[in-house]
Amino acid sequence: MQKKKLSLFGALMLVFSLFMSGCALPGLGGASGQTIKIGSQSFTESEIMANMLAQLIEHDTDLKTALVKNLGSNYVQHQAMLGGDIDISATRYSGTDLTSTLGREAEKDPEKALKIVQKDFKKKFNYKWYDSYGFDNTYAFTITKELAEKENYETISDLKKDAGKLKLGVDNAWLKRKGDGYQGFKQTYGFEFGSTFPMQIGLVYDAVKNGKMDIVLAYSTDGRIKAYDLKILKDDKRFFPPYDSSPVVPEKVLKEHPELEGVISKLIGKIDTETMQELNYEVDGKLKEPSVVAAEFLKKHNYFQ
Repeated sequence: MQKKKLSLFGALMLVFSLFMSGCALPGLGGASGQTIKIGSQSFTESEIMANMLAQLIEHDTDLKTALVKNLGSNYVQHQAMLGGDIDISATRYSGTDLTSTLGREAEKDPEKALKIVQKDFKKKFNYKWYDSYGFDNTYAFTITKELAEKENYETISDLKKDAGKLKLGVDNAWLKRKGDGYQGFKQTYGFEFGSTFPMQIGLVYDAVKNGKMDIVLAYSTDGRIKAYDLKILKDDKRFFPPYDSSPVVPEKVLKEHPELEGVISKLIGKIDTETMQELNYEVDGKLKEPSVVAAEFLKKHNYFQ
C-alpha cells in the first residue's frame, strides 16, 4: 500500500540478489544468540511498526533487536523469513499474502481472510500470523469533507447519481488491474465516472484537496487523509479486499524466545486506521524519524511503565 520512495536502489538490488541466492546477509542470521531481527518493508507504517516492536522487546525483555529495513516487496520479505534472515515480519497484509504468497482467490470478508492466512501460514510454513494491529491499509475512495456534506456522500454507492459528472484521480495501475481494478469496480457498483485522470498515487491527495479532482483513489492509512481533512467513503459493497496488518513470527522463534509472545501481543488490536494515518503523517508530513514516532506512541500509551 502506501510506498515510501527508496534511495540506494543498487543496494536494495544487492539485498534482493542475496536473498534469492539463499545467502544470509552479514550479521542477519536467524534467531541466533540474543538478537531478534525485525524486518520492515519500504514504506512508512512498516518502519514505524518495526520500531515499536523493537523498542517494546528491548524494554520488556533482555533481548536485543536489529532492524532489517527496506525489504522492497512482500516477496522479498517472505523470502527473507524463509531463509532465516529475519525473525519477525513487522507488517504482513491479509489481502496481499492471501493472493500472492498463498495463491488463493481474494476474500472480501476481513475475518475470513484473516482466518485463512492464519491457518495456511501455520500449515505451510509453521509461522504464527497474529491478529491484526487494528488497521487496514486498503484502497479507499476519498473526497473532501466539504463535498461529502454538500452532496450527502457517505458510501461509494452514494456517488452513483452524480458519477457521470465527477472527475476521478487514480493510480494508473488500478485502471488496468484485474479483479479489484476499475473494470471489476464498474461491474460491482454498476457505474463509472465521467472522467478518469491517471496520476502518481502521491499526487492524488493534493489534487482532491485543491479541487482539481472531485474524488481520488487513495490508501486508507495515508497520513494526508487526516492532515488534509479528507473523508473516506465506506466501501458498502465490500469491493476492495481487506488488507489488515499483522506481525508474523516463525513458531521456532517463539519457542526459542517465549517471552516474545506477550510483548508482541501488547500491540494487537491497539492501532486503528485513523491512528495509523496520524502516525504516518508524523513521519511523512512532519519529517520525524519512524523510531521517534514509535517511541512517542509507546510513551503516550504507557507501554514503558
